[in-house]
Amino acid sequence: MTKTFLTLREVKEHFEIEDDFLDLLESEEIICPECGQEVEEKRFPFSEIEKLRLAKILMDEMGVNLAGVEVILRLRQNMLEMRRQFDAILEDIAKVFKEAMDTMKKNSWQ
Repeated sequence: MTKTFLTLREVKEHFEIEDDFLDLLESEEIICPECGQEVEEKRFPFSEIEKLRLAKILMDEMGVNLAGVEVILRLRQNMLEMRRQFDAILEDIAKVFKEAMDTMKKNSWQ
């Protein structure tokens, strides 16, 4: 079974971050850990870990403030969604084109 999350401790160790930084990102709803009654420790799905990684780079290495991080991550998410939509449109066009070509070939054989 593949692990789909990291625990709070693993995230802190891997990214060398303090509780304050995580609390700040959580309070601004930039990242959202999985929580539940059956979970003893906060768990972060990999999608949230990627946002955490990007937030850390933007703030620590590029000097972007928290509001800027929020805007950048939202725009990034929008771009990824638009790319998925664009890919789906291209697949549909390719399918229609292939069907048209198959029909033309079939008609030329008759």
